[in-house]
Amino acid sequence: MQSHLLVTRTLTLVFAMSMLAVLAGCAANSPSNDVLIADSRAALVRFAETDSGLNDWVNHAHGYAVYPSVGKGGLGFGGSFGRGIVFERGEPIGRTSVTQGTVGWQIGVQNYAQVIFFQDDAALRTFQRGNFEFSAQATAVAATAGAAATTSYERGVAVFIMVKGGLMAEATVGGQKFEYQPL
Repeated sequence: MQSHLLVTRTLTLVFAMSMLAVLAGCAANSPSNDVLIADSRAALVRFAETDSGLNDWVNHAHGYAVYPSVGKGGLGFGGSFGRGIVFERGEPIGRTSVTQGTVGWQIGVQNYAQVIFFQDDAALRTFQRGNFEFSAQATAVAATAGAAATTSYERGVAVFIMVKGGLMAEATVGGQKFEYQPL
């Protein structure tokens, strides 16, 4: 029984260290602004292809942050990292990154896109000041056909995610932390 526990702890430690190495590698390789803007706009197109109602969100939101690719993984402990662009009235105004840490029952790896819509100037400015963090699992809406029509802003923001690949099973507690830098 103790040997099984030792193997489990060793595997968890190896996986956690591997995840940290992957996330550090993601953080070190920063795409150019032009590439990130193009990737973010392409991600918005993919969101709209999944649910055309998201076009109304893009057209009516004061601003939005688009993360075209967020890598996530976990085994007991987990984490994720992604970079994106912040748009105000459709124009790129800044770079952003998202980092997430979780703990709880979880196993797997996943890649997803995420968009955060800001209802008004106050919500966008709160994000820009770095006073914005939340647990994405509790507040994000999966981008599926019709989801945009049944979703509303909560405290000035609405979040949509779209899984791009991988498989993740989890029952975790954690939160996302966002950083912002003007272009």
